[in-house]
Amino acid sequence: MKDKNEKICIIGAGPAGLSAGMYLEKKGYTNYQILERNDHVGGKCNSPRFNGRRYEMGAIMGVPSYYAVHDVEQFCGITHDGPKLNRNYKNAKGDIIDPFNPKKNPLKIPQLLKMKSQVKKLGQLLETKYKGYDVNGHRGVAEGRYEGCSQDNAKREKISGVNPNLKDLALPFDEFCKKNGVELIKDIWIGPFTAFGYGYFDEIPAAYVLKYLDFQTTMNFVKVNLWTWQDGTQSIWEHLNDKLQNHARLNSDITKVERKDGKVYVTVDGSVEEYDDVIITAPLQYMPTYFDATEQEKELFSKIDYERYDVVAFTTKPEDHPEISYYIFDNMTPETYGHLMVYYRRWHDDKGQMLTTYAIRNHQNKPEIPYEKCKEMVLEDLKTMHNPADKIHNEQSWYYFPHVDSKTYASGWYDKVEGMQGQKNTYYAGEVMAFGDMDEVAEYSRELVDRFF
Repeated sequence: MKDKNEKICIIGAGPAGLSAGMYLEKKGYTNYQILERNDHVGGKCNSPRFNGRRYEMGAIMGVPSYYAVHDVEQFCGITHDGPKLNRNYKNAKGDIIDPFNPKKNPLKIPQLLKMKSQVKKLGQLLETKYKGYDVNGHRGVAEGRYEGCSQDNAKREKISGVNPNLKDLALPFDEFCKKNGVELIKDIWIGPFTAFGYGYFDEIPAAYVLKYLDFQTTMNFVKVNLWTWQDGTQSIWEHLNDKLQNHARLNSDITKVERKDGKVYVTVDGSVEEYDDVIITAPLQYMPTYFDATEQEKELFSKIDYERYDVVAFTTKPEDHPEISYYIFDNMTPETYGHLMVYYRRWHDDKGQMLTTYAIRNHQNKPEIPYEKCKEMVLEDLKTMHNPADKIHNEQSWYYFPHVDSKTYASGWYDKVEGMQGQKNTYYAGEVMAFGDMDEVAEYSRELVDRFF
């Protein structure tokens, strides 16, 4: 157990960093400081204002199994009180479709029945063959073991065990589904995965897909049993920052971090500050550019890749405004990367509101599409969807979903990084250590604090 008076530096005031501060505070640590380079907190929970309401440039929603986010709500005295979500579907030609309705697709009834059967089969496999698949983080998976807290356990009791089948989670999700005879389930999992920026099933290890979209979470998406926040997802983390004893220091320019003599020296805004420990929740891929990184840190973090995920916020003319949000499954394939996958309508009573589009412009086996080219493709797609943009108000190209490829995952990348935890007074957290959604990173921060502080 560490000294509760230790001075701890947390780098990054997104969900991971602010949650780390909250969980430290709950355990009695008050001598912590959160440093954030931006002028706001929340990271990819980014909810700007337009005409008196907030819209989402980043995270949109949550589900009832977001236990770490619920911890934050309880700590701050807030709740998920936003507009109810719903969606419809269009094909690449802009026609409204209903792909999962057998009455609208009588020729697809055998396939839909088979899909339903495979969903049930996958649920059984995850409970038995892949027991332990849903613990937060990736410790031990490449070695066929699990250790942590199950995501479907509201009490989050610690569980651990040996399960050699977990090695299959290093396979690309396509291969994982084929190996288990459940290839049709991808038609359900693809909506909340690829459409929201997490890459394509032929390139992303199954571990990432299933730790984010565990069976319970996916069924909540299917049933549209979702949470939103009236003042945007960013407001969760603004409330948390306000509630913490030590608010994040914004506009903090960290230029150098040195670790020597059992201390951590952080050069921030031109001055050197001394800490006992540092928790990094900012992107680890860039950590060696300002840290005195070891050769092992440089080698491991150079393996991290990320999605080039673009969001464009726009308004339409009243006559062109969509009546609901739309998914375009035809555009969620590696062959159609760079095209519009989703456009989101947040408020049900406002034709002048901000709408947002979502597209991925990279694939590990294909050339990256330049940002401006991708934006042109998305705007043309909106015309095809019969909802053309009238004016663009905001746009963002995110550093999104940091991850490693299947070969690197299988080689034990996570166990090597976890083996470095605490060395040189340094702890690693944030998106790549769990998954790139707000609940996974917050839950990882909780476990990190429980394990080491």
